Amino acid sequence: MLAVASDNGMSRFVASFLRGCAVGEVMKRSERLHALSEMLRRSGRRGCTAERLSAEFGVSVRTIKRDITALENSGAPIWSRTGPGGGYGLVAGGTLPPVSVTPVQAVALLAAVSAAPDAPYADLALAGVRKIVDVLDPATRARADELAARIWVEAPKVPRTIRSALEEGMTEQRVLRLRYTSLDGVTTTRDVEPVMFASRNGHWYLIGWCRLRDAMRWFLVSRIEQARVTGAGCSGHDISEIGVPPATARPVNG
Repeated sequence: MLAVASDNGMSRFVASFLRGCAVGEVMKRSERLHALSEMLRRSGRRGCTAERLSAEFGVSVRTIKRDITALENSGAPIWSRTGPGGGYGLVAGGTLPPVSVTPVQAVALLAAVSAAPDAPYADLALAGVRKIVDVLDPATRARADELAARIWVEAPKVPRTIRSALEEGMTEQRVLRLRYTSLDGVTTTRDVEPVMFASRNGHWYLIGWCRLRDAMRWFLVSRIEQARVTGAGCSGHDISEIGVPPATARPVNG
């Protein structure tokens, strides 16, 4: 049984806050080429068969092959293999040429990131999206700005200083010193080795090895009053120690 610091019903690992735009049955070719290049990039050395790509995008195999040719002509470093285990993929180390983003896609990215301000690395994600918006042509950017003004989101509830400390501790695998108040109102200061972030019912949690309790614990991020990165390195506790994730859970790269 998992030892939980703040919610005994915890069961969901971190969910993705940005998965890209959905692929519909009908898609403009420029949007499909963009999504196709991203799928090839994510497939890595495994690659994807034309049949799988056809099913994914709802077009014929012939159309997929024409799209692959178009990407190759634009400079994308695509490899192809015939026979069993064959398919298409990106050459290792290769980079894709710049792709266009529609106003709706730009706003979708802004909305997805802005709607999760307390998510791990949200500030960095928003900065990345703004870089994309900044290089749009004036007409596209103006349309994206007009659409974005029609979407309101809540401001972050967790102070930036706390979020930054948690992110640094996780990235650098350094012990965090937390001042934490539990649901029953007890405040403690404890050293925690960060293992992962998780989302449940709209709330973010830090999961880590608590040196005070000598056990894995879940900490509701909004109840962390202070957080500081110490100079001590983590001892190597693994995600597998947290427990088996439910079937509905997945990491953001899955």
